[in-house]
Amino acid sequence: MNEKSKFAATDNYLKLDHSPWRLVTDSVMGGRSTGSMDRTEKSQRSVMTLRGRVSTENNGGFIQMVQDIPRQFALMASRYEGIRLNVSGNGEIYNIHLRTAELWLPWQAYRANFISSAQWQTVDIPFEDFSPHETSGPLDARKLIRIGIVAIGRDFDANVSVAEIGLYRN
Repeated sequence: MNEKSKFAATDNYLKLDHSPWRLVTDSVMGGRSTGSMDRTEKSQRSVMTLRGRVSTENNGGFIQMVQDIPRQFALMASRYEGIRLNVSGNGEIYNIHLRTAELWLPWQAYRANFISSAQWQTVDIPFEDFSPHETSGPLDARKLIRIGIVAIGRDFDANVSVAEIGLYRN
């Protein structure tokens, strides 16, 4: 099997498979946010859904679902312009956090945000729109190791579903 068939690639899109996602909350640092993550069916599609309550109490303020990026996928990332999500949610602002092999501290990432909608939408975020957080180096997409969908930074109820995630180019 070649790399393209592993990741359902077309000339303009490289889909990341629904590899295992993991839930991470601010409880790892004493925060009070609570969350859950599950694979469900929504609008006749298989989705990963992140739900919970983000609380800034006790220096907290996030819940996230993260997925490790296969090395072969990351190596192909330089051929694409950015991240594409097919998402729906509750109208709140969410972040996408990208981590690379060059980041060591858990709070370091490249961040971008999007506004969810009750309707399914395709969101394209160019790599150049990701801002470094707690790091000064530029994003090198070929070194991606993890992607996270994150509810962060304020007290709110999170509910966001991801049907598909991948890389795009126009």
